[in-house]
Amino acid sequence: MQIGIPAEIIAGETRVAATPDTVKKYIAAGYTVVVQAGAGVNASVPDASFSAVGASIVNDAVTAYASDIILKVQAPTAEEIALIKDGATVVAMFDPYRNPNLAAFAAKNLQCFALELLPRTLSRAQNMDVLSSQSNLAGYKSVLLAANEYQRPFPMFMTSAGTVKPARIVIMGVGVAGLQAIATAKRLGAVVEATDLRPTAKDQVESLGGKWLDVPMSDEEKENAKKAAASGYAWMPGPQYVQDQAVIVDKAVSQADIVITTALIPGRNAPRLIKAETVAKMKAGSVILDMAVETGGNVEGSVVNEIITTANGVKIMGIPNIPAKLAAQSSALYANNVFNFISTLFNKEGGLVFNQADEIQKALLITSAGELLFNKK
Repeated sequence: MQIGIPAEIIAGETRVAATPDTVKKYIAAGYTVVVQAGAGVNASVPDASFSAVGASIVNDAVTAYASDIILKVQAPTAEEIALIKDGATVVAMFDPYRNPNLAAFAAKNLQCFALELLPRTLSRAQNMDVLSSQSNLAGYKSVLLAANEYQRPFPMFMTSAGTVKPARIVIMGVGVAGLQAIATAKRLGAVVEATDLRPTAKDQVESLGGKWLDVPMSDEEKENAKKAAASGYAWMPGPQYVQDQAVIVDKAVSQADIVITTALIPGRNAPRLIKAETVAKMKAGSVILDMAVETGGNVEGSVVNEIITTANGVKIMGIPNIPAKLAAQSSALYANNVFNFISTLFNKEGGLVFNQADEIQKALLITSAGELLFNKK
């Protein structure tokens, strides 16, 4: 059975779905691996590194897609779907809530697994969690990207010419990306404040040296937040909480030097956390990095792939796909996640077997046997 690793064609996508380390594991399990020429170059993995572990390098996507199993980072586009042979298995990040091509995958009788749908509450699924592995790197890199635009240093300096105050950073959203952003900013010497819809995040923030921006919650909201924490995702707060949060956020953001927003809700547009009137109160030279810009943005005025400078001198950075800016490491982690998942499908004869009783496999399967199984509602 053949595994194909096509090159990614989406603009700005520099990652690759397999590395020499995981290719060795696939070959050891009895599979043949073909890699499209140049697929790993942007992730610092030359073709020779794949060849050295036994993969075959093919010159075009057609040959790579003529495989029984396709491993990708981004879901195949409509043009790529046409190259996949009927009945193949595709493992990738499908962005299923927004992907317009799901019916086309089903029409080709493809067995598609969307890695973003992994049940994050299962301990045995942790080594397959692409959202966590990629968000961790994104949180780290987001601080460096913001620091590059900020025209002052992060730590406090004592100099003969005067004292340099530490940068004040606000992190909005304390998931995996937010926590790593806090840790990175603290390592660089900044003063960090953070907020999240989950009250349980307070201890995590404070353990990293950050200050928790507390928002009062009703008993009902506490219960909703508790349920959301159990599922590993955010929740939709009531109007009073939104109003109270807006006041606290407005004050903190207005005084911040750098703001990084990370809030995402699966299947919905990103929540709007910072409004234009708040940005208008910020100091000239302040920086906002909107990590949710691809799904509507947390910040009013953010634009995908642009750095907007407002009338009062605030830079709003709309940088998509931040993990791709650390392609070598993000590819290594992603490839391990993919292998850990797909190895659950391997049988002793070198084939693939879907186990309907396996809650991980069942949760990730979005098309099979000509049917579209994923419900966007």
